[in-house]
Amino acid sequence: MSVIHQISVFLENRAGSLSEITRILADSGINLRALSIAETSDYGVLRIIADDTEKATEILLEKGCILSKTPVFVVAVPDEPAGLSKVLELLAEKNVDIEYMYSLFTHQNGKAFMVFRLADEEGFRGVIEDHGLALATPEEVGLK
Repeated sequence: MSVIHQISVFLENRAGSLSEITRILADSGINLRALSIAETSDYGVLRIIADDTEKATEILLEKGCILSKTPVFVVAVPDEPAGLSKVLELLAEKNVDIEYMYSLFTHQNGKAFMVFRLADEEGFRGVIEDHGLALATPEEVGLK
């Protein structure tokens, strides 16, 4: 069974801290495969799976980041209605507690998709439009 490691980076809860981390990794040629954020009022925990865990860890440590590396399991879930539910039901039947979970980025036609929840939706739309970006349609990400 192959082991996959996630990197958990502790971030100050302020505007721009996530951008700094992703820029550091991008400038070093690191590609993110997954990303999840948990936050409190004072700090956040950024969980990432990178295409080169060792290099990403080394670079982030050199930049003074506080982080940990944790082995995780990546499970193939059928891409169909109830695909995830079936897997979760199996774990529940065996009384396996899940601490947290998140998904890998999906790829379609060379694009990765991220989901945002925002307080300022109009401001977000303005940024998207001003920079020639487009919001994905439900069809592009396989929704009905």
